[in-house]
Amino acid sequence: MKQALNQDIVAGIAQFNIQLGDCDANLQTALAALERLAGQGAQLVVLPEMWSTGYAYRQLDQLAQRTPAILTALAEVARRHQLVIVGSLVEQDGGRLYNSAYTIDAGALVGHYRKLHLFSTMGEDRFLAAGDRTCVVPTRLGRIGVAICYDLRFPELFRKMALEGAAIICLPAEWPKPRQEHWRTLLRARAIENQLFVAAANCCGVQGKLDFFGMSLLLSARGEVLAEAGEHDTDLIATFSAEEMLSYRSQIPCFRDRRPEIYGTLP
Repeated sequence: MKQALNQDIVAGIAQFNIQLGDCDANLQTALAALERLAGQGAQLVVLPEMWSTGYAYRQLDQLAQRTPAILTALAEVARRHQLVIVGSLVEQDGGRLYNSAYTIDAGALVGHYRKLHLFSTMGEDRFLAAGDRTCVVPTRLGRIGVAICYDLRFPELFRKMALEGAAIICLPAEWPKPRQEHWRTLLRARAIENQLFVAAANCCGVQGKLDFFGMSLLLSARGEVLAEAGEHDTDLIATFSAEEMLSYRSQIPCFRDRRPEIYGTLP
């Protein structure tokens, strides 16, 4: 297993009410949060899922045209503050639309992940195409694994990223009521079973018929809650301790004790 992290990381989350279809308003909200978190010493900031548009399905073709300029704006903030930023935006490519999470490292686009698991219950698969590969990104802060919202319900994905050396999982989301306890339980489980940090950014407020509860989380590699949001716009910040993660992994050597020849084909 690859060495994933050799320094403490100050991680932040920008939780906010996404204005459906209003890229300008959402970009200003995100940029303001990034400035605040950078001012508090954040090195990594995670934004929610589809944070520039929300699920404005009927407008996504048009709104996707704004994504390159939005990425440029994020890159400038990341360069100026030496931030790593992860967030999900609508992407258009080859006549298809994707829910894509981008990782920007101090101004450079270093990671691009298309959501693997589309939430058919809400019709996401009718408007968006699914990705076909996982994403673990080497950054100045260490190796970061990226997943989006509904991906959380598929533990195989997270184990694969852990085996590929991810020390931190960044998960942008739009996770609605009434499934708050699923959100919290699954996030803690993914941290505990893979002995890594989780930074999960949910949105809040009402979009159309959906009510989002927030409850963004920063979790230790033991699954302990380092910071948790309520139901309103807020910034979260906490420190991920590399020493604590390595100590936990040495105390309970789950990866060494795996039996993949019995129960699976993951490397």
